[in-house]
Amino acid sequence: MDCPRCQGIMIQDKFGDVADEAGAMYFSGWRCISCGEILDPVIAANRQHHHEPLIGRSRKKFATQLG
Repeated sequence: MDCPRCQGIMIQDKFGDVADEAGAMYFSGWRCISCGEILDPVIAANRQHHHEPLIGRSRKKFATQLG
């Protein structure tokens, strides 16, 4: 599998997360060995439903002058 961020090599990995007072929750996913990108089924599903940003609608950056 190729990394969607850097096109590097992704490997299968197990990840741990804090679930609740019962303990840790472990899940499987993919991790890029080059950039560290992590993909799991939840991330992949969220990215499918995410809309791309509209071009030209980003926040404007203003320079301020100290003096």
